[in-house]
Amino acid sequence: MDIIWIAVSAFMGGVVAAVLGWLDSKEAFEVRKFSASLVRALVAAVVFAVGYQYSNVITPMAIAVAFCGGAGVDALGNRMAGSIKAGLGR
Repeated sequence: MDIIWIAVSAFMGGVVAAVLGWLDSKEAFEVRKFSASLVRALVAAVVFAVGYQYSNVITPMAIAVAFCGGAGVDALGNRMAGSIKAGLGR
């Protein structure tokens, strides 16, 4: 059951990063961009859940790390997508 808390925390970290990025951009909401962030957040949730599956104890610090990791995965994925898009000349 503790693994679910890690997965939810990582997922919510990605979602919060996506929402804050959208608010900072002052652009109109685009479902396509937000859905890509949701996919990245889901990937982060699965990765963190699998990683913590082998841990005996899940602490509040582990949940905080998963949250920050989820936000980091979304931020990194967003930057990589932007770099690829710029490299393609779009």
